[in-house]
Amino acid sequence: MSGEKDRLGTIGLEWFKSSYSAGDGGQCVEVATRPGAVHVRDSKDTARAALTVNPTAWTAFVGFTAL
Repeated sequence: MSGEKDRLGTIGLEWFKSSYSAGDGGQCVEVATRPGAVHVRDSKDTARAALTVNPTAWTAFVGFTAL
């Protein structure tokens, strides 16, 4: 991203994979948080833009997927 403005505020984030992700690089996403935002990206294509949602929406999504 050299010379490019960080419009989404994702530079310098600490990304995490799910503890359920296999080590073979399959279908994984990575998540990073900041106050007021949760960023989600494809672990195989980290240069692609991340999806950004508010923490309330992320909590609802995670709760729904746990059912």
